[in-house]
Amino acid sequence: MPLPTALPTAHPTALPKAELHLHIEGTLEPELAFELAARNGVTLPYADTTALREAYEFSDLQSFLDLYYGLMAVLRTAEDFTELADAYLERAAGQGVRHAEIFFDPQAHTARGVPIGTVIEGLGAALDRAEERYGISTRLIMCFLRDESPESAMATLEAAKPHLHRITGVGLDSAEVGHPPAKFREVYEEAARLGLRRVAHAGEEGPAEYVREALDVLGAERVDHGLRCMEDPELVARLARERVPLTLCPLSNVRLRVIDTLADHPLRAMMAAGLLVTVNSDDPAYFGGYAGDNFDAVRAALALEPEQLRELARNSFVASFLEDDEPRRARFLAEVEAYDFGAS
Repeated sequence: MPLPTALPTAHPTALPKAELHLHIEGTLEPELAFELAARNGVTLPYADTTALREAYEFSDLQSFLDLYYGLMAVLRTAEDFTELADAYLERAAGQGVRHAEIFFDPQAHTARGVPIGTVIEGLGAALDRAEERYGISTRLIMCFLRDESPESAMATLEAAKPHLHRITGVGLDSAEVGHPPAKFREVYEEAARLGLRRVAHAGEEGPAEYVREALDVLGAERVDHGLRCMEDPELVARLARERVPLTLCPLSNVRLRVIDTLADHPLRAMMAAGLLVTVNSDDPAYFGGYAGDNFDAVRAALALEPEQLRELARNSFVASFLEDDEPRRARFLAEVEAYDFGAS
């Protein structure tokens, strides 16, 4: 997308930022998918990487999920998950990400016979050296698939208990329509009892009421997406008053037909309403860009000024789960304030 000439000095790719809505499985680029398929003896139903990329045209969330879960078949060993996470971290570092809170979907792997310990061990090997290698601090958030049963979610949480020292929080993702947050009340109550932070996807394709349920029933501290809150003025006022973070994913919204074009994105209106919004990449291998690319895209499409971009970056660190390391958060915020758009 060409940048408009009206804002020649704003180059937000390198702006220091936290990424709070990132599915690690959604960073599986076609090249790595074919490499892992060859290593693990998996036959992909695509002739080559070009054919696979051509399949990345989605009519809605479900059409994406069908391909997304199918491609996970190449992830088999701890080493595979380490390589996946390393590849993401290297790209993220090049786009200004200084802190990443990374989602993973254990049920999508255990259903294929890959133990949850293998997944967490593999991801953990990359995350343990992320700061030294890439200058990125990390947190890991385990998501439950909302189109699976509450019993499956509870079993997943139980299986994760030996690994909780590596897990900061829980989330809720996958097909939203017809799967209200309230379905997962009990597993979220157990997660809270275990001291885990809580986030949930809501208000992407589902209604604004799902956002309210995520807050009131699940105790969600952040809402992932949350776009459709704008249909409910009372909810918008509450989100602004309570400073509930919303993790927006603009390029994802266009690719999944949640909105028609980036110019239609409500990000500007959400900022004007006083909402604590952040910009993230969601599943960047599938949706056309990583964190910095999303910043660049909304800057171009919505003509955001440098100080608005700075606000988005500031929000990302404010919304992060860095309460256990406030000096680190302060350092990141200082980097945001010191960032010179004209020098980038």
